[in-house]
Amino acid sequence: MLPMTEHERPPGAAAPPRRWIAHLDMDAFYASVELLRYPELKGQPVVIGGRRMHAPRTLEDGSRQYARLRDYTGRGVVTTSTYAARALGVHSAMGLMKAGLLAPDAILLPTDFDSYRHYSRLFKAAVAEIAPVIEDRGIDEIYIDLSAVPGVQEAVGHDPLGGVRAVARELKNSVSRATGLSCSIGITPNKLLSKIASDLDKPDGLTVLTEEDIPTRIWPLPVRRINGIGPKAAAKLETLGIQTIAELAAASPALLVERFGRSYGAWLHEAAHGRDERPVVTHSEPVSISRETTFERDLHARHDRELLGRIFTELCEQLAADLQRKGYLGRTVGIKLRFEGFRTVTRDQTLALPIQDAAAIRQAAGQCLKRVDLSQRLRLLGVRMASLSRPGDAPPPPARATRPAQARIENLSLF
Repeated sequence: MLPMTEHERPPGAAAPPRRWIAHLDMDAFYASVELLRYPELKGQPVVIGGRRMHAPRTLEDGSRQYARLRDYTGRGVVTTSTYAARALGVHSAMGLMKAGLLAPDAILLPTDFDSYRHYSRLFKAAVAEIAPVIEDRGIDEIYIDLSAVPGVQEAVGHDPLGGVRAVARELKNSVSRATGLSCSIGITPNKLLSKIASDLDKPDGLTVLTEEDIPTRIWPLPVRRINGIGPKAAAKLETLGIQTIAELAAASPALLVERFGRSYGAWLHEAAHGRDERPVVTHSEPVSISRETTFERDLHARHDRELLGRIFTELCEQLAADLQRKGYLGRTVGIKLRFEGFRTVTRDQTLALPIQDAAAIRQAAGQCLKRVDLSQRLRLLGVRMASLSRPGDAPPPPARATRPAQARIENLSLF
């Protein structure tokens, strides 16, 4: 949102503070946490996404022996990678087997989400000491409203933006002291631009942009750099001869609405001009909580019944533990199955009363499972809880289904 002009401001009213929104993104977060543990790997191509068996082995002389990407077999995917590995073409969500063809000598390490969550809490606490208005966007990124932070509106010497730059450097130094990790910060008048700006000078970047910088720093970028334009929309824009944000900004709003619909077409026009009035939201409730796993080999409901039953039960237990740790109950239990050929099927069931315990989740999820044809082999299985509430909330409206009875967890139904 732009500040009101002198003509719009009531007589005698003080000018509102200039709006400054930061997007802070930790640099190659998971990989950087691992490099704290294995500093000898700094500068090398390292890929995170392996299993426990890929943990380094300590040899008799105290040195470590690391797994190499060339030796990996299975269907795992890259969780993240160091910048050295990215330079070789290895990126997040890429299959590890494919990554091994691009970077066979890259080091492969297992994921350690407990450690990543620990460092996530550390960096967010360090930021909150300086700028407490924070919107949590995940384990490694946050938005921060800096508008009211002391000193941010002040000029420093001949630099009218010196105050905001000084606060940004203080944030980066605080994160580094608390975690030993680097981050990149983009600061602009809104969230949309700041998300783009934080990626412009990675790693360890600090980018401050105003509306006047949009033509030179934002418009030359490809449209995919706007958060909210995915591959399908980008491909559709390309058929219209639109590849850069500048070309999108120059497009007729009527044409965009005609091709993309009223809401999304209008948003594309606004986004291309760097307009975004969304506030920094300091708290939001999750829509759902889920657990899923991808198998190393395709599993069959009949031939691998015991193994699938065990995995299904473990997922329900993990989901129940997540709900209890975060203080939620849920009424809608759902399952997700991905078969060979990547066909994905979901089923859900809404209960009369919210639940939280593993046995009830397992029983409801098992009922969902009975509504799926399991004749094909499975490659992924997941369990999800939605319609979340807090203990003590007003009771939900009655549903047609009834609450499943408390029961000992067993490998029931088709598994």
